[in-house]
Amino acid sequence: MISKRTSESLFSKAKEYFPGGVNSPVRAFKSVDGNPLFMKKGDGCYIWDEDDNQFIDFCCSWGPLILGHNHPTVYKNIIETLQNGTSFGAPTRLENELAELILSSNPFIDKIRFVSSGTEAVMSALRMARGYTKRNKIVKFDGCYHGHTDAMLVKAGSGLATFGTSSSAGVPESFAQETIVLPLNDINALNQCFEQYGDDIACAIIEPIPANNGLLLQDKEFLLALREICTKYNALLFFDEVISGFRVGFNGAAGLYNISPDIITYGKVIGGGLPVGAYGAKKEIMNMISPDGPVYQAGTLSGNPVAMAAGIAQLSECLKDGFYEDQEERTLFFVNQINDFAEEKGYDFEIVTIGSIFWLSFDGKKYIKRADQIDSDMSKFNSLFNSLLDRGVYIGPSGYEVGFVSSAHTKEILQKAADLFKESLDLVFKQ
Repeated sequence: MISKRTSESLFSKAKEYFPGGVNSPVRAFKSVDGNPLFMKKGDGCYIWDEDDNQFIDFCCSWGPLILGHNHPTVYKNIIETLQNGTSFGAPTRLENELAELILSSNPFIDKIRFVSSGTEAVMSALRMARGYTKRNKIVKFDGCYHGHTDAMLVKAGSGLATFGTSSSAGVPESFAQETIVLPLNDINALNQCFEQYGDDIACAIIEPIPANNGLLLQDKEFLLALREICTKYNALLFFDEVISGFRVGFNGAAGLYNISPDIITYGKVIGGGLPVGAYGAKKEIMNMISPDGPVYQAGTLSGNPVAMAAGIAQLSECLKDGFYEDQEERTLFFVNQINDFAEEKGYDFEIVTIGSIFWLSFDGKKYIKRADQIDSDMSKFNSLFNSLLDRGVYIGPSGYEVGFVSSAHTKEILQKAADLFKESLDLVFKQ
């Protein structure tokens, strides 16, 4: 058992300052029946907590650290930029450089707007979609997460294609009534929805690789059908690639599947570990944004120079030949041997993966495509999480969250982690 004394003391104090003792809910460890670890430092693929426990980190700050912690090039760019100041509230050369780096390699968008988070990117892009189409209704899909903007904090109603109901206190039902919630991977529901409401729909927003409620890999035919029906009804197709963008490939799921959305949002990976989000589209849509157009959006820290510098360093590494092929190859090296072990032992467990993203499934179905197909009993995940923690492996503290492999995870380290996974699975399934 690892020592948690310092973390527990810090958490006790934190509960006096913050709701639940944390500044983001999943950090509270509630779903894994424990108290959170307070992290002190990270380097490469390792993190250390305040009790000096060392862990192989597969959370990677929930995805943005595709190069691992404290990458030397990212670190160098941050330090050099810091020497000139932290924020100006005015344009800098670095914004141009990062935008050019992204746009010159991305055939799907012409212009981009930097913001400070994925939630802010989605909120702003939804407003842009409504302003451009002069329509109000939005289609979203059950099991996809798009940040905590009011219109997106809705859950499915009782019918096949129904208006959403608020899933958070403080969200007026009138807001939720402008959002239609559909099941994932269901073309019939999609057709029914657009036949009934198509002339009022501004956009359909989806995680093309849903990765906030399990890893719900969609049939490409479903995504193509979504593209086709949005075109037919003059609604905008909105890919939320805050997680998948720059993670499964430089152009995200849009590039992986060769499907052209009308709007894309990015986040996480852009900032190299610093707060950045972005939304982009073709010129005619982006020209709606102030000061060019009537859709207002602003932010004092948008395009922050330190964050831009980190992003330039990180994305330059991602653009190097073979980067994504190597990421996927090492991820499969890790995942396949654990899956082979689980199959050999007859354990009802499989790791689902795409690119360098993976998810731990206890459902015995490799391709779960909808959130309602996930077994709500997370007791085995909780046991696995705590067993891995005791052995020096850190994953996100929720069975619905995905894990990430960074370029800092060498095959030697991944072999060690795989062996620890196997050891932990033996304990979980023999209890």
